[in-house]
Parts: sequence; C-alpha cells; structure tokens
Amino acid sequence: MYLTKEEERALDGEHGEAVEKSMKLLTAIGDIYNARKLVPIKSAQIAGVSYKNIGDAGLEYVRDLADQGARVRVFSTLNPAGNDPERWQEMGVDEAFASKQKEIVEAYARMDILPTCTCSPYEISNIAMKWEHLAWSESSAVVFANSFFGACTNREGGPSSLAAAIVGKTPEYGMHLNENRAGKVLVNVNAKLESGTDYAVMGHYIGGIVGSRVPVFAGMDAQIPYQLKMMGAGLAASGGVPMFHAVGLTPEADTALSGKPEDKIAFGEEELKQAYEALDQGVEEPDIACIGCPHCSVTGLARIAKQLKGKEVSTPTWVFTNTAIKKLADRAGYTKTIEKSGAKVFCDTCFIVSPVEKMGYKSMITNSSKAGHYSSSFCGLKSKVMKLTDLVKEVTK
Repeated sequence: MYLTKEEERALDGEHGEAVEKSMKLLTAIGDIYNARKLVPIKSAQIAGVSYKNIGDAGLEYVRDLADQGARVRVFSTLNPAGNDPERWQEMGVDEAFASKQKEIVEAYARMDILPTCTCSPYEISNIAMKWEHLAWSESSAVVFANSFFGACTNREGGPSSLAAAIVGKTPEYGMHLNENRAGKVLVNVNAKLESGTDYAVMGHYIGGIVGSRVPVFAGMDAQIPYQLKMMGAGLAASGGVPMFHAVGLTPEADTALSGKPEDKIAFGEEELKQAYEALDQGVEEPDIACIGCPHCSVTGLARIAKQLKGKEVSTPTWVFTNTAIKKLADRAGYTKTIEKSGAKVFCDTCFIVSPVEKMGYKSMITNSSKAGHYSSSFCGLKSKVMKLTDLVKEVTK
C-alpha cells in the first residue's frame, strides 16, 4: 500500500506511540485487502463500547491509548454502552459493571470522542455528504450512511474505526471504491409494507439470501427515513449487507444496476409472512418488550408516546434512545407520556449489548428484526418480532 512521506513518518513513530500503533493497524488491514492507499475521512463512528462486549482487555486497550495522548483528528461518535449511565440500577445492572462501563466511556472522551453512545449517530449530528469517506463501525449505521447519504464506509471493527479516527484516514478498499458499490441482486417488492417493522423483517429476509452482496429494491414506496433505517438494520444483521439501493429513493439507485443482475428476488405477501414467521421463536408470554434497535429518534418516541397514551403496561417495556434525543423528547412531553404508562426510556444503551443474561429475562418481544436476530446468540433469549401496534396491544392487555 502506498504511503505518503507524512504517513511513513507517522508509521515510524514520529507523531507519538498512539498514532504509530494506529498506523500499524491500518496498514496491516490495507495490506490484507490490497488497498492502494489511505484516504482522508470526514468522521468516525466507533464500536467496542459496551463492557459486556470488550471486557477488561478492551478497557485496558482504550485506557492505554488515552494515557498515551491519543486524540482523534476527525469528528467521532460512540456506539451504545452496556447500561444507562444514570439509571443502571433500574435496569438491574450491578455496580461493578456500571463502574467499568463508566471508565470505558471516560477513556474514549479523553481522546476527544463525543460520548454519544448511539447506534444512530446520523440523528444527532454525525451526518455525511455523497462520496465523503467515513470510518463507521455499527452495522446499521454503515448501511444507512452508504445507502441514504451515498457516503463511503466499510463496516469497521471497533479498533480499526478508532485507529482511523486517530490518524484521520482509512484504507481505500471495499465500499470506498465505486466498482464495489454496484447492485448485484434485484429485489422486486410487491408486498404492501405498512410499518417500519414490515421493512425491518423484509430486510432480514433479503439479507439472509444475498449475504454480503448489494441489493437493489424496485417497487418500494418508503415514505420516511425511519423505514429505510429499519430495513438496513435487518439487512446487516442477517447478511452483512454493506449497503442497498432503492429505485427512486437512494442517491445512487439510478446507476446501481449497470449490468445484468446476478439474481432476481420477488418479495410479495407470502414472503412477508415467511419473514415474520422466521423471526417468531414461539414466545407466548414475554418477560419483557424492547423498542429502539436501532435507537429511537424524536419522531419515533412521539409515535410510541401516541400509542401508549392513556394505557398501562402489564409487561416490562423498555424503550432505547440516546441522551441528546431524550432531552428533546423530555421537552416535548413524549418521555412523560411513555413513562406514565409504566414503560421506561433508557439512554445510551441497548438491550442486546447490556448484561441482560444476568437480569433473569428469558423471552422478549420487539419491533426490531435486528434485536430479534441477536437476542438468541448474544443474550440467550427467545424472541418474537411484531409491529409496534401489536406489541403495544400485547403489553397493555
């Protein structure tokens, strides 16, 4: 991989130990993927935040980088942590876990990384323009950035996104190259998609078929970004899809299928039914309901508040967002309405990356195909995915 003189000096340690360590990681990745060079990035979104996922070794790694004087060179945000920073006791998280989690977030903050702790950074200022290079790590955020913005990012790991943020560059391969962004599979949508969950389960269904190939959706009529956000999360969870194109909706869709597609998939009412059935693990009496994977936006919280207004939940119901969004929801009265029902709004965390396996829950209902997908492998829970309207009926019956 070609390096400029300045990059060579950084690799040789002239800019400090933290930059040298980061450059070694980036050049190693570049060599593995035959990258031609490093490209400057506009922003980074960094995973490897939850103590549940990275443990003491991860804490030591980020703390050592901060102690070595590491500072990011681009605007950088964090993925969700393992617990709400203020209401961890209400979640059932023990003090030892919460203390280690606080250390991790503080170490990142010392590197000038904004402690947003959200999987939806584009909803609180980390946005991008078409063709801008990024180093994002959260799978659903990567799909949204590539697809909705037309920006360019691979699905980075926590260490590589952090290294890219410190150096301000990332290896040029994968989604950073136009030829890899072309559509490979045509998906003809004939089903009537009425909710964000419909889009989410369709994404999960299609992702399981296409793997890591780029799909092009035709005949889809998504009205709001939320629907594409939910679909992208499903695509990434089941198949590792880095981006998608939607005819008439996404910026690169007009040129996405420059040649004959490798495959064609029809997605109609029968496939939608099968998609829901595949995400039903036989949950009859759920222990808990979870909403907000990816994190809820302000409009998402408004939608939940409208459905819960005047009702009382009989099943523990957790809603996830980040602190910045919650403050807006507080001012609008959405949080008060939601919590008046008995549901709880937790910040900066997610059910999947929290130590839920220690909380006694065995089954879950959710409106997220991503949460449903990971509930078994990450948390050991049975789950069932359903529309928000049906979920509210279930928890308030």
